[in-house]
This record gives sequence, structure tokens and C-alpha cells, in this order.
Amino acid sequence: MSQKKTERQLNLVICLLATRRFLTAREIRATVAGYDEADSDAAFKRMFERDKRELRDSGIPIETGGGDLWNDEEGYRISRADYELPEIELKADEAAVLGLAARAWRHAALGEAAANAVMKLRAAGVPVDSDAAPGITPVLGTDEPAFLPMWQAVRDRRPVEFDYRKPGAGVGRRRLEPWGVVNVQGRWYAAGYDRDRGARRVFRLGRIVGAVRVVSAGPAFEVPEGVDVRSVVRAQPAEPERVARLRVRADSAHELRRGALRIATGSFEPGRGRWDVVDLPYSDVADLVGAVARFGDRVLIEAPEEARGALVAHLSSVAGQVPDADEAAAQEAEGAEPVAEGRRASASSEQLRRLLMLVPYALSHDVRVPEVAAHFGLSERQVLKDLGLLWMCGLPGYTPGDLIDVDLEAAEATGEIIIGNADTLALPLRLTADEAASLIVGVDLLGGLPGVADSDALKRVGEKLRSAAGRAVDRLADAVEVRIDLSEEVREVQRRCDAALRSGQLVHLRYLSGYVDEVTERDVDPMGLVVQDGQPFLEGWCRLRGAVRLFRLDRVLDLTVLPEAAEVPVQARRRDLKGGVLQRSADDARVTLELDASERWVTEEYVCSSVRDLPDGRLRATLRTPAPAWVRRLALRLGPRARVVAPLEIAERVREDARRALAAYEGGA
Repeated sequence: MSQKKTERQLNLVICLLATRRFLTAREIRATVAGYDEADSDAAFKRMFERDKRELRDSGIPIETGGGDLWNDEEGYRISRADYELPEIELKADEAAVLGLAARAWRHAALGEAAANAVMKLRAAGVPVDSDAAPGITPVLGTDEPAFLPMWQAVRDRRPVEFDYRKPGAGVGRRRLEPWGVVNVQGRWYAAGYDRDRGARRVFRLGRIVGAVRVVSAGPAFEVPEGVDVRSVVRAQPAEPERVARLRVRADSAHELRRGALRIATGSFEPGRGRWDVVDLPYSDVADLVGAVARFGDRVLIEAPEEARGALVAHLSSVAGQVPDADEAAAQEAEGAEPVAEGRRASASSEQLRRLLMLVPYALSHDVRVPEVAAHFGLSERQVLKDLGLLWMCGLPGYTPGDLIDVDLEAAEATGEIIIGNADTLALPLRLTADEAASLIVGVDLLGGLPGVADSDALKRVGEKLRSAAGRAVDRLADAVEVRIDLSEEVREVQRRCDAALRSGQLVHLRYLSGYVDEVTERDVDPMGLVVQDGQPFLEGWCRLRGAVRLFRLDRVLDLTVLPEAAEVPVQARRRDLKGGVLQRSADDARVTLELDASERWVTEEYVCSSVRDLPDGRLRATLRTPAPAWVRRLALRLGPRARVVAPLEIAERVREDARRALAAYEGGA
């Protein structure tokens, strides 16, 4: 069925490209091979409507107009001006930039669009270098189910409706005219006009509950002139207005120390060790309490008294949580819920797109089957199969003079590709809005990467893409941004990592662990730089752990490039980032938390294997972690708004952590 469908759709494309006038559905049914299989008018209508929709989804611009002079029946054709890809010439450095831009989306929602764009450009002979700069790995994540419908609504300028969970305010229905989507520090936001509130609003896609409904009825909305979607999302939070005085145990609370206004080193006291005085800026007491509580008895609030009292009450509630052994056992007996996979394009749609790219490439290049397979990332068997199907298609009439001529014997015997009578498909299909915009956004993302940001090729390839894509795609690309916000300190670390990679030198790190409150010294053989949703990492062989590790650059306290050559072990392999930077293992602890509705952000911030809403508005979330101590810190931070359900031993340890912290206050440490 798939083979016949592809033949029929390819014959339809050839027919509509070859005609100068609009052909009615009646004429198409009578002349295009494949539609004779419809045994009734209703069956033909269903088949034809489905074919039109799938071809348009693939970027083939079927236009409608008057049928003929004698009746008003609607007709169809494909305008070559709208179908054919404008000529794009790329230099070697521009091809490298474009290859990097396409790689950014390969594990994300627009990965298929970016891959299709690369194949179309290759069909036109554009030398997109997908293997360029192997030491740099840009990664865009779009885990939120709301991303694709919101992207499509921005593209088509259609209003959307969705349920939105605002922290502390429950779930409410929203109607939005989305002007654009922006990624800030790994989180996607939609900005636009809220129809119910009559004002511009910003919504975090991870807080959308259920499906996003794109409103197809009615006219498309207009984005107000002069609106900069990126600046709407970039609204800065209020500056901290108060300062808390903390007593911090020596070599503890490194994250708090990094944000301190002042640190006064204390003296060593027998039996108590050394405690430093840290002045920490804050704007909200609840946020300060959570930030301090996670360090247990290693950090105490001295002032203000309001914050000190709030922290004692916070810890008291955690210390009073009595774990339920039966509930923990029942929870651990349950399995994690399966994660749904996204839909893929049908096999026939993929094959049709390949054929529309293979023909112009083979006609304009003297190539053989192995070269075509390598160029498009296919197997030689698949190329031969596609050529065999192409041989069955052509112009209406389908006589030897109408059919595309393919020398299958030569292709199978020597690999030589000889195609004739295919002038209708001689030029490649232009990029769809999604395909072009995915590349343009990817190019913009590269502006934050070392070794690429200052490249003149980055500017040139962006201009060439926009010129070839047209104004509609320009608007879409300008409505999307992935923002890389790095301090000058982190950028300097990034530059040193890039220099070490280029020179092949070993680096030494003082590194703050993201799981435990600990600074370690590491010698690392650099393997590459990774940028995941705007967050930079160094990937390398960690000699301390004897394994490949990813190091977040904002947690690198000091980096020294050593006068020693890096020696990456032959067995070391770069990580597959399909599932994200966070790597999972069968040995990870499985932890279930019960959360207040106000703490749903935990399920947005951390990858959970299951999330279940409870009747009272609370929810249960199960996550996996290689560091149970990190979960204890999270539970102390959340306090009375959460509790560890399972495993029982972690729940008991959290309670004991809270008791020890309370004792420190009572003892006047």
C-alpha cells in the first residue's frame, strides 16, 4: 500500500507541475495513475483530500483556482516559482556553520524539519557539512508537548487555547495570540496577547496542562508593529532588596558562597570547627528559607529574625513528618509509567521527499549509488528501491515517452545512475517554513559558541538562508530565540576549554558537584563542548572517575590548561545526548515525592518517569537519581510543601537531617 501511495502522489506532483492551467479533481481522477483504484466518488474524494494534505505538509505548494472557462469547478496546479528552491551557494566555512545549525535540533521536536532541510540543500548541490566542528555539540531540547502546536500557531498566526497552571493559583483556561517562543536557560516560553486579560502575557510551556488547541476558524491575527517578542520574555526580575547574615560551616554551602556579597572567614573553635560569616542578598523570605534549608545543619540564619524564625518553622514541619512504611512499600512495588513517543512521518511521505531530492541531485551530478547513499544518509539498497519506484512514474499517458527513464540494470550492476525524461523534477523543492526557520534559529544559537560566534561565516550563512526562504519564514525565525546567558566568568572558562580542545591539552578543574555540596579536583582530557538549551558543558575523560563526564561550566570554580597532551582512552565514547545531558543508569535510586500543587515546578525542572495528580490537588512524582543525598537536599528545601514517600530509608534520613539542623539552632551554634 505504501509503495502504491508513493507512486500515486509522485505522479500527482509531476502532473500538477507540468500543467499550465488549473486541473479539476475530475480531470485528475481520469488522468493521474493510481486514482483509478478508487471504486466510488466518495473513495476518490477521501484519497485525493488525503494526498493534498500530505503533499502540502511536505512543503509542496498546491494552489487552487478556476477550473476552466466552461464551469466554476475548483482546479489545482503547482507553481514552479513557489516549488523550486532558489540557488544557494555556500563556501566551505558556511557549509560547516550550516551543518552545526542543523545538528542543534537533531534530538528535538524540529529535528525532522532540520534534517529534511539539509537533504533538500544537498539535493541542490549545497555542500552542507554535518561532520564539521566535531568538538562542538549544540543541543536544543523541546520536551514540552506544547512546543510543536505553539510553534505552528506562531508560524500560521493562529490563536491557541490551553489550560495553564500558575504557581499558587491553580489551573485556568487561557486564550492567547502567540507572537513568538523563546528559550531562556533551557525553558521555553510563549509570549503574546492574552485575549481574556486584554494585555501581553508570557507563559512557560512546561506549565501548560493537557493539549494546546490551535483555533483554525476565523482570520489569522496580526502581530503589533514594533513588538520585540524576545524583549517581552526577557523581563528581568526585581533586584534583591535585603541582605541576610548567615553562619556557614567551613568548606560547605559553596553555591551560597558564590552569590555572597561578603564572606568573613571565621577562626577555628575546638569541638565546633570553623564557621564563616556570609552576607547573602535575597528578595523573598520563602526563597531564602528554601535555599538555606537544603544545607541542613551546615548553614544557620543569624539575621534577620523574621527569616530565622521562618526557617525554624520550616525545619520543624519536616522533622514532624512520620514516614509510612506500608505506603513506601506499596509505592516501590509500582512500576514507572511508560513515556509516550512522538509520531513519525509515514514511510510513503518520507520516500516521496527522498525521490523529489534524489532526482535533481542525480541529474546535476555524475554520481553512483554508493555516493548518493552516503550523500543522503541512506543504504545502497534503499537507493536502488527508490530508483525502482521512480521508473514507474511520469506524465499522464504513461507511455514509454511519458515515463521517467531509469537504467536499473546499470544501477544494480555498476552503481551508475542514469535518469532521463525527468525534466519536470529537475530542480529541488524549496524549504518549508519549519525547515528554513529551524536552520535560521540554529544559526542564531551558534552565536554563543566559542570559535563560531565571531565568525564572518555565521553572518553570511544567516543572510543567505533568509534570502532564500522569503519574508514569511523571516517573520517566523524572528519570533523564535534560544538565549545563551553567560557571565563573563563562564565565557572565559568556555574560551579556555575551546583553546584546550584545539591544542589537544589536558585541563585541571576545581569543580562544584551538582549533586552534593562538594568541590573536587579533576584532571580532564577534553573531548568536546556541549551546549544544551543554552547551558554550556565540557565533555571529557575524567581521570578521577575513570569515565566520560559532562561538566557544567558555571560550576567550574577554576580551570587551568596544563602543559601536557590530552590522552583520551581508545574505549572512551562521547555520550548519546538523545535523552538529554542527564544520563540514567539501572543503578539509579527511584524516589517518589508527594508535592503540593505550588511545587509542580519540580516536575518541570527535573525529568520524572511518572507524574500522577491526586484528588486533593497534590501530585506524586517519581524520578531517578544516582545521588540520593541530592533528593534529601531537595526535600529539605521544599519543607512542608513536600514529603518523600519512598524509599523509606530516604524519608527517614530527611527527617533526621531536619532534626539535626533544628538542634544546631537550639544549641546556639
